[in-house]
Amino acid sequence: MRPQKFNWFLLFKLPSAYFSGVRLTHFDSKGATVRVRLNWFTKNPFKSMFWAIQGMAAELSTGVIVMDQIRKSGKPFSMLVTQNQAMFLKKAKGTIEFSCDQQDLVAQSFAKALSTHEGVRFWMNATGKDASGTIVSEFKFEWSIKEKS
Repeated sequence: MRPQKFNWFLLFKLPSAYFSGVRLTHFDSKGATVRVRLNWFTKNPFKSMFWAIQGMAAELSTGVIVMDQIRKSGKPFSMLVTQNQAMFLKKAKGTIEFSCDQQDLVAQSFAKALSTHEGVRFWMNATGKDASGTIVSEFKFEWSIKEKS
């Protein structure tokens, strides 16, 4: 999955993320990184990034890994976020990068779903850091996957 191609996917399938400036910047076997910048469209009244914009970027950093695993499986799957949690540690200003590196967890969850033919739920973490490397927010998403019959 190439970031440039995926960002075109955003324009047509997730336009709110695309127009907010959420962009996949890195994806490989080690993880995914999504970037978003503070600007007029993404700020809140307190001159920092609106929490929902951070949530979109964080969710995408986990979701792209799930989507890639669906592609690798060659099977039709449904995927859905069933719960999420967030912790905000510092005002998000400037460029924020959200990263997730849980491909092994996702692969194990898909293996279980394929062997049992039942839905599987698992939690994934995304960490948002500013340009100095300071963690500004942490998100957790519970993903539910199920092979379509």
